[in-house]
Amino acid sequence: MAPTITAAMTKSQDHLTLTHKLRKPLVEKLRRERINSSIEQLKSLLGPEFLKQHPDSKLEKADILEMTVCVLRRLQQQHQQQRRLLNHCNKLQSSSDENLREADFSPLSSTVQTSITKDKSPVNSAPWRPW
Repeated sequence: MAPTITAAMTKSQDHLTLTHKLRKPLVEKLRRERINSSIEQLKSLLGPEFLKQHPDSKLEKADILEMTVCVLRRLQQQHQQQRRLLNHCNKLQSSSDENLREADFSPLSSTVQTSITKDKSPVNSAPWRPW
């Protein structure tokens, strides 16, 4: 019985190896097609950038990838600068809002306090009657 099991296992392994050998080129072809498609999409998305750099030359895939990295880095730097500027403006806005609140409420609070004090004095206040 042992030889039968070994023979069956060998047959199974041969079948797996054969299947793997047949599938590998197909899988590799699909992978290359995905890569090429993505590179073409990058090229079309960043077309104006490519025309600035190399208007007449045919770009290699490596050129497209390098230029994409450069464009993305530049966009990332611009985004960081905009974020810093926005944070700076927000800080200035919040500090000016606090200054305005302090300036606006100080006279108001003293006026309110004066009117409250006047209302409490017995000479100026008359009893309130609903009729």
